[in-house]
Amino acid sequence: MVVHKIELSQETLMGSFTKEVTPILSVSSGDTIRFETLDAGWGTGRSNSERRKPFSRKEKMDGGHALLGPIYIEGAKKGMTLEVEFNDIIPGQYGFTAAGQYPNWQNQKLHLTEYKEISLDWKLDNKSMVGVCEINGNSFSVSLRPFMGVIGMPPDDIGIHSTWPPRYCGGNMDCKELVKGSKLYLPISVDGGYLAIGDGHALQGDGEISCQAIECPMEVVDITVNLIEGIDLLNPRANTPAGWITFGFHEDLNEATVQALDGMLTLMGELYGLNRVEAIALGSSVVDLRITQIVNGVKGVHACLPHGILK
Repeated sequence: MVVHKIELSQETLMGSFTKEVTPILSVSSGDTIRFETLDAGWGTGRSNSERRKPFSRKEKMDGGHALLGPIYIEGAKKGMTLEVEFNDIIPGQYGFTAAGQYPNWQNQKLHLTEYKEISLDWKLDNKSMVGVCEINGNSFSVSLRPFMGVIGMPPDDIGIHSTWPPRYCGGNMDCKELVKGSKLYLPISVDGGYLAIGDGHALQGDGEISCQAIECPMEVVDITVNLIEGIDLLNPRANTPAGWITFGFHEDLNEATVQALDGMLTLMGELYGLNRVEAIALGSSVVDLRITQIVNGVKGVHACLPHGILK
């Protein structure tokens, strides 16, 4: 096993998914990669007031979230599975959460386009893992559960692909359960994988209802990648501290739900030797369905089977 360190630079950043650029790093299965990240909007600093954007962006290539990558995984072949283990995730010292004005679908239906946009100024303590903001003179504090909002690989199509939607091969999943100690399993869609990661979130609720979490840079992200054969995944799955998770992504929330359930029935079959009707009967008592996010164009649903709930 080799430990690789990636430094933030113009050459290691991108704002899209593509296999048509030179990878910034080649790693082997079992290697660990350690890096820091900008916030999703390409910013960094010690506070919101000191936030700066030190790197330029190419209009088409860098139109989305600030990602580190792409990372080439030697031996990765289309049809294999990439396991990404999150060994450590430490947020930076500031965060922000915007809301209002922007004419997305939920703001329009909630009449929030009539309000000026606000942005909460979060001060983050990554020792105590507490975040604090102030609204109208009132202080609010939260316990932080940092995770990466965007992690994935390009689909098996030519061209430049947006970071905004989640896909079968990952992307902007925005799942709050992918915290330290989680293992994420992604279908590999192109040889070499071309993994990219970014969009630090210090804390987020299911749904990401304002369109943003506590958006923040990350001081440390430490991941280990492993190649796995023999798992036929249609969508990502994860083994998290909260439980086993299966994902569904679609513009229609019903279709995303069906995908997440389909993945859970398959997983329960693997874990317990159940057929699909047995799995859904048992799962109806123990599996939770959650809305991952509603704000990325393609909506997300995840099914969660908590650890230890079946004895």
